[in-house]
Parts: sequence; structure tokens; C-alpha cells
Amino acid sequence: MLNKSLGIIFLIIVILSQIFLSACSPDRQDNETLRLYVQAQAAYGAGQFSKAAGLLKDCGDFPPALVLRGKSLFLSDEIDDAEKSLRRVLRLKPESPEASIFLARILREKNKDTEAEKLVQAVISGDPQNIRALRLLADLSADKGEAGKAAASAFLDRAIEASSESALVFIDRARLRWIGGNAQGALDDLNRARLLLSHESPLSGSIKKLEDTIVSAMALNSQEAES
Repeated sequence: MLNKSLGIIFLIIVILSQIFLSACSPDRQDNETLRLYVQAQAAYGAGQFSKAAGLLKDCGDFPPALVLRGKSLFLSDEIDDAEKSLRRVLRLKPESPEASIFLARILREKNKDTEAEKLVQAVISGDPQNIRALRLLADLSADKGEAGKAAASAFLDRAIEASSESALVFIDRARLRWIGGNAQGALDDLNRARLLLSHESPLSGSIKKLEDTIVSAMALNSQEAES
């Protein structure tokens, strides 16, 4: 009976601990912060970077908002404030790839290549196919003589391979959209896949074949509708 009581007490402690940790999580925010974050996302998407940064001026310790504010400040040429916001994110969530990549870009502009490279290497260690990180690392390596140029070429080769993987995702979704009757959506996905590939990629032929099939079917359906 005693063991059963101790087990119940232990379970209660665990549940209360989880509730406490959840309540203290930096990602947990009030409705007002979330509302401003959504507005800032819309402003950012519309290219209104200063407005997005202003909306998130008092976003507290909400990492997604701090990342968006940092990116908005960076694109508004407010480099120093952008750096502060992104460093704040990494103190809260050191594993944030988005904050790391944008902070590395800022450090690159400030000629702090060593710190920038460490940040990007950390991103790649967790996500070896992160295309933006690979491209940035290639850029950082290119200035290091012949060995650096060789390393940069290798990083870009990896980025191309990662792009091919991303293209496959769009091709797969294009097929599903085509089967599901969404021909235009399928063509949009095929266009996105094409942008990720080099002209000599074997996948280019698959894209062209599926695209021709969809376009021909759309033309046939249009003729039947008119007759």
C-alpha cells in the first residue's frame, strides 16, 4: 500500500514538473504577442521589413518572433540591432538554424569569418543537407586560397545534391496533385522542381515528360469542353 502511495505521489510530481516547464517555455506566449507575430509575418512576406521589425519590438523572449525581427532588421540594413536580436535567440535556443545562418551572414559582412564559420558548421552538423548553410560555408571557404576553393566547390556539390532531393519532393507532390485533379498545382510544383536542378540533371527529363502529359491532357479537356 505504501509503495502504491509513493508511486502516486511520484506521478503527481512528474506531471506538475511538466506543467511548470511548459509554462516557463520561451515558446509559450500570450495572444497579443502571437497576434503581432502573425502581423509581422504578413509584413515580412510583403517586403515591409521595417514594419515587421517595429511590430516585434517588444516581443519578449519568444524565439520565432526574435528570429523574424532579426531577419527584418538585417534586411532593413540595421545590422547591429539585427545581430543583437539573433544573439538573443541563440542564448534562448542555441540550436536555432535560422538564427545561426542569418547571424553568420551578419558576421560575414563584419569580417568576423571565424565565428561565422563556427555557426554554419554547427548548423550543418545537425542538418547536413541545409542548402543555405552549405552555400554560406562555400562562400566563407572561397577566400582561403586553393584549398579553400576546393572546399567551396565540395560544399556547392553537396548543395546541388541537396537541391536534387528537394526537387524530388516537388515532383512527387506534382504527381499526387495531377492524380488528384489539380493540374495547375502540379505544373507549379514542376516549375519549382526545375528551378532547383541543373539543365543536365536526369530529373529534367522526368519533369518535361510529366509536364507534357499534363499540358496535353489540359488542352484535350479544354477542347472537349468547347465542343
